[in-house]
Amino acid sequence: MNTRRASGVSRASEVSAPPAAQRLPPTVVSEVDRLLAGRTRDIRLNAELARLFHARSWPQASKIIRAWMVWVVVLDVLTLAVNAALLPSEVVMKMLLPASILPPAAILTAIVFQKPRGTWIEGVALHVGVFLILLSVALVGVNTGGEYHERHLTIMLFVAVTAIIIFPVPLERSIAIAVFALGQYLVFQMQNPEITAENALAGALFFASGVVATVVARRTAGILAHKTFLLELRDRSRLGELTDANSRLELLARTDPLTGIANRRWIMETLSRVWSDEIAQTQGAAILMCDIDHFKQLNDSLGHAEGDRCLVKVAGIIQSCLRDDRDQVARYGGEEFLILLRDANQEDGVSVAERIRGRVEAASLPNPRSTVGAYVTVSIGLAVLNHRDATVSSEGLQRQADEALYEAKKNGRNQVIIYQPALPALST
Repeated sequence: MNTRRASGVSRASEVSAPPAAQRLPPTVVSEVDRLLAGRTRDIRLNAELARLFHARSWPQASKIIRAWMVWVVVLDVLTLAVNAALLPSEVVMKMLLPASILPPAAILTAIVFQKPRGTWIEGVALHVGVFLILLSVALVGVNTGGEYHERHLTIMLFVAVTAIIIFPVPLERSIAIAVFALGQYLVFQMQNPEITAENALAGALFFASGVVATVVARRTAGILAHKTFLLELRDRSRLGELTDANSRLELLARTDPLTGIANRRWIMETLSRVWSDEIAQTQGAAILMCDIDHFKQLNDSLGHAEGDRCLVKVAGIIQSCLRDDRDQVARYGGEEFLILLRDANQEDGVSVAERIRGRVEAASLPNPRSTVGAYVTVSIGLAVLNHRDATVSSEGLQRQADEALYEAKKNGRNQVIIYQPALPALST
């Protein structure tokens, strides 16, 4: 093993690009652009966009539905309590049985919306729950009779309208609620002995106009919510494209275009960060300066294309010799590479340096005019920072590695030299 005392630093690993921004599928992006280019009232979400919208809006929609269900139960109980205090007991008893349908229907529906369960299950639960709630309110009046018959049917319509307005659900679910309410109103009013069939039909048509207007308003609110969602998707897509472009530019700015490893700028920033974070001072570090021997002669004899190929091969060999993500390598300039070894002592540095030197020599890359041999070799200077050298800066350690590299080249090349500080002169 050709290892001597002198100086040496630096390891460089690949530059890792910042993680790319999460991108939407191209088909989704094109559909978003198409919908936003048209009229707002013509916006219709396809299956994929509807799925994304449901995932985006479900937390808020479920909270609204659960809150509505809870308040319906609270108002139902309070109404029964007030009726019990104000009305005759025989009337209250007639109200009690149909009114008892509402609380379990509302509570079970709220439980379904505690967590996502699939659009089909949620739709069935909402429809059944609202239908039973409306039926309960209507039956309270029908079962009691008299003035309570029409009054509770009107209350039932009011409950349905609030659900249509408040629930941020697909339009077909709002229409289903409207159909339930108007259907029950018409059926039970036709059975009201106190009004004629013509009056029942006229009342149903009157209330239908208001319910239909509410559904139309709900549709408009839904379309506007869809448009807002589409605008968010478009902004996310554009932000993702911008982030990707910035990431590529940053990667290009920190990568050597020939070898694909880090460049000098990136490794100097890394050294500065390592020392500022006191990682090297607390765990130790080593820097290797690696130089291809007689690289000018290789270019002169074989041409610059072969010289570039040699640089790429050597860079790959160095990367393969590094321990793990703690070690980083960069092309420092020309045929010189800097390797930073974090959390490393002298033994670690010598092991990595000798592994690099040996593998480069074993690769048998041609260099016919080299004085060392017929193949490409490297000289390496190693400098090690330990706890006793806590005051040494990254620039100082790099200079020590440079001095060791100079000694390696002066002593015959194709060797590793470890930096050793000169001993102070003794005074007589």
